[in-house]
Amino acid sequence: MPDFFVVGNPKSGTTALYEMLRRHPQIYMPELKETRFFARELHPNLDESSEHPHSLDEYLSLFAGARPEQRTGEASPSYLRSHAAAARIGELQPAARIIAILREPASFVRSLHMELLRDHVETEKDLATAIALEDAGREGDELGAHAGRRRFGYADERVHYVEQLRRYHAVFPPEQVLVLIYDDFRADNEGTVRRVLRFLEVDDTLPLEVTDANASVRVRSPRTYELVRSLYLGRGPLARAMKAVVKTFTTQQLRREGLGALRRRVLYGRPRPADEQLMLELRRRFKGEVVALSEYLDRDLVELWGYGGVE
Repeated sequence: MPDFFVVGNPKSGTTALYEMLRRHPQIYMPELKETRFFARELHPNLDESSEHPHSLDEYLSLFAGARPEQRTGEASPSYLRSHAAAARIGELQPAARIIAILREPASFVRSLHMELLRDHVETEKDLATAIALEDAGREGDELGAHAGRRRFGYADERVHYVEQLRRYHAVFPPEQVLVLIYDDFRADNEGTVRRVLRFLEVDDTLPLEVTDANASVRVRSPRTYELVRSLYLGRGPLARAMKAVVKTFTTQQLRREGLGALRRRVLYGRPRPADEQLMLELRRRFKGEVVALSEYLDRDLVELWGYGGVE
């Protein structure tokens, strides 16, 4: 079993932390960043996945390449949201070290929405509309059905930081749980990672390569994104025919580089400035959680995250 788990939150630096930790010679983390093994209930399509482990033996095989002296770990952000992951991890590895990273709720929700658009999970480009549709669906309004819309829990399921942390503190002693704040990670990337290395009891004096992974981008047009994705996956007779022709005359590396350039130039753009009115409404919605988290962690996140003047 792994020695440590980066449990989330998503869009809070977990990918950058994963990339920096796995380069340390005394740490082994598998190529698959998100195994999602202990939170399968949140990922109903995992049974169809060929890369994600389906059994404990398959899961443990991900760490087979580790040397005996290395600390092993994995990073699955959904473990923080899962109601069962903490207990499942504790049952199999009671000595596990747990690392959580928390981000100011309004900016987290905005960044998550952009990522879900990028990953073609979300189709509603306007965040306010996406949240309104979820709220309506939760209240039983017909608007919430909205063509069988999936729920992503922007404002009701994901920002329950105190409850999420309590699930881990109920299973693991305080010295085995490290809670980081995203602002600290952004302000001092290297210093925060060295703090994690000390927590994992490995050498924290080695040189580190600072990483800024999984940056937020804006999807210019979900329809265009779907078209390109369909061509790439070979969906439909025309798409399959075009993909076959392209594969005949190009190398895999050239196709990958071409797709990357197309995404950067056509599909993605820099995020637009945040809608300040929407952000204010979200902060009003989340202020109670921020106050509770400040008390729970004994740190003034109300001022750090700009909630002092929010009424």
